[in-house]
Amino acid sequence: MTLIPGSGTAEEPTKTIDRALWSYKEIAAYINVRPDKVRWYRKHGLLPTPDHVEGGKPYWYSDTVRAWMASRPSRREP
Repeated sequence: MTLIPGSGTAEEPTKTIDRALWSYKEIAAYINVRPDKVRWYRKHGLLPTPDHVEGGKPYWYSDTVRAWMASRPSRREP
């Protein structure tokens, strides 16, 4: 985890950045779906661009996944 210094006040809090890389498996566990569903999201352009690719396998920073989840529309029924 990386700290980004701020004044520590409400206007400029100190922020932490989590640079842990998540695979399909970790993302699936976080959003409570199967890894195949996360692959489907990526195939259909619903997942952010990977932050890192190693050996042909995509990985996302956990902060990227959390931001993506926060920006997704709610699935609540009217």
